[in-house]
Amino acid sequence: MAEMGSKGVTAGKFASNMQKKLTRAQEKVLQKLGKADETKDEQFEQCVQNFNKQLNEGTRLQKDLRTYLASVKAMHEASKKLNECLQEVYEPDWPGRDEANKIAENNDLLWMDYHQKLVDQALLTMDTYLGQFPDIKSRIAKRGRKLVDYDSARHHYESLQTAKKKDEAKIAKPVSLLEKAAPQWCQGKLQAHLVAQTNLLRNQA
Repeated sequence: MAEMGSKGVTAGKFASNMQKKLTRAQEKVLQKLGKADETKDEQFEQCVQNFNKQLNEGTRLQKDLRTYLASVKAMHEASKKLNECLQEVYEPDWPGRDEANKIAENNDLLWMDYHQKLVDQALLTMDTYLGQFPDIKSRIAKRGRKLVDYDSARHHYESLQTAKKKDEAKIAKPVSLLEKAAPQWCQGKLQAHLVAQTNLLRNQA
């Protein structure tokens, strides 16, 4: 019985999400066609542009850094092969053989140290920096969806307000949706608008 109830809740949530997506899609189409106005927050949009610019530049830098690290590793391998080749051709009785071996060992250690420092001080720093972006990006997307919900509820509310026959029960629902969908920075303006609208209706009665 509990399982059936759980399935019912899941199905209801799925239907609700589908309805939200459909409503948002309809609202976006109307806005693109110029048949519905769109709420704008220019300051926030500028911040989003800066965010996207940082993300793109950071991703490009991370990619180039990985390419550079691969090149450093390739140079290290080439250096090792060159040293191995020199050791093979260097005759045991030639002077300076021990010094050449020490130089080869030091060279190998320097390449390893250089690669590790690049990973620790550059690549991991970039990975940590870019790791913050997905969460912020999802919040921006959520805010965008809420703004579309707000516009949709606002337009629905306005259409009911301008109808010849006003049904208070029908108006109450979009008002509730409007209050839920409104972004936080819009709450004060919305409350003032609803109060003014209510006073106007009372004066007309």
